[in-house]
Amino acid sequence: MRVIVLMKEVPDTWGDRTLDLETGLLNRSASEPVLDEITERALEVALSHRDSHPDTEVILLAVGPASTLPASLRKGLAMGADRAVHVEDDALLGADLTLTAETIAAVARHIGFDLVVAGNISTDGGGGVLPSMLAELLGVAGLSSLSSVELSEHTVAGRCNTEAGSFEASAALPAVISITEALPDARFSNFKGIMAAKKKPFETMSLAELGITLDNAAARSIVIAVAQRPARTAGTRITDDGDAGQQIADFLARNQLIKGRSA
Repeated sequence: MRVIVLMKEVPDTWGDRTLDLETGLLNRSASEPVLDEITERALEVALSHRDSHPDTEVILLAVGPASTLPASLRKGLAMGADRAVHVEDDALLGADLTLTAETIAAVARHIGFDLVVAGNISTDGGGGVLPSMLAELLGVAGLSSLSSVELSEHTVAGRCNTEAGSFEASAALPAVISITEALPDARFSNFKGIMAAKKKPFETMSLAELGITLDNAAARSIVIAVAQRPARTAGTRITDDGDAGQQIADFLARNQLIKGRSA
């Protein structure tokens, strides 16, 4: 079985995260770049399956411009992945979800897969739709926001979580799944894994090699305006003179947080 794990490098959530007011893009130099934790959990799903199925091949896949991403992918290799693929192209700077999904789909077709595992939502963008877009582009089933994963030779199953509740679902392979933070933390890499990572295959590709250009790619979205978030102001202070409950209700109604009573 061949499992592709989508990896993403994001600014450390413990650091500052700001937008570049000229480009509208996230200022990634404002904080140390790290692998998104949810993608590490996705990798753990694949590695846990390989622990009991040694014939499983785990491939890391990331897209983006040249940066420190190779070092982050090496971390994934040190954790136990078999090889890594990095689509490195300056045209991917500020890529929207459509270009990102199209690129990942092209790589998945190129190398072949039985299962693609992704996190359900990244900490830097928060779109939360890329796994579903990828399943559509690849023409395979997609299971989103899984809090558990059961993988067999021919199927993948798990519990899907939605705002309305949760339910059990399954799909035949090949498929695309996304997982939530309910899945276990990723394992730590050890010295042996770190040394072995230096010798594992690491392939770099460009958009041209995948046959993707900005002319024939899907429609793109662009940022038309960006502004600094307003400074936080003092909140409304309510003094309880026996009518605090009414004051709170009026405040919520004025801000359309609840429906006011009709006259």
